[in-house]
Amino acid sequence: MSRLVWGLALLALLALAACAPRAASPTPAATETRPPGPTESAGLRLTSPAFGPGARIPAVYTCLGDDRIPPLRWEGAPPETASFVLIMDDPDAPGGVWDHWIVYDIPATVREVPEGGPAPGVEGVNSWGVTGYGGPCPPPGPEHRYRFTLYALDVPSLGLGPGASKDAVLAALQGHVLEQAELVGVFGR
Repeated sequence: MSRLVWGLALLALLALAACAPRAASPTPAATETRPPGPTESAGLRLTSPAFGPGARIPAVYTCLGDDRIPPLRWEGAPPETASFVLIMDDPDAPGGVWDHWIVYDIPATVREVPEGGPAPGVEGVNSWGVTGYGGPCPPPGPEHRYRFTLYALDVPSLGLGPGASKDAVLAALQGHVLEQAELVGVFGR
């Protein structure tokens, strides 16, 4: 090929790259609260047969579908695990972190959440002000990340009644986290 053809091909590729949609860079939310302590480990693993790490969450688990609880599974908990906490949130929400689901006092013998539930423990209040699961429901625009964070704890109960806030749950688990694992899916309109 001639230099002119190569040059035109290169310009066309550069123009296409300039027009391609770019992923929104995550910005830290001002109200984000995460407990200090052990980080994700090679031992405790959280997965879903419905979506993989970084993959799109199927619409059936969102407000655009049936708003059904997605199936979740975990393995590799430390032997001294006495209970689990599971929190799902959206760190990309316009007003700060949006809490979608808070479940605590999950018995140490539980290793999964079946599709559609029920919740395997005591449910806390989400950002809609109700207990229970509220699926991804972002405004139109770029995809949001949805974090499912599982904490293995050394106590059988946090001593909180039903309907505790995420802040109360995070405060109660301080000093009791043995390991944690995270699964992140994405969803957008």
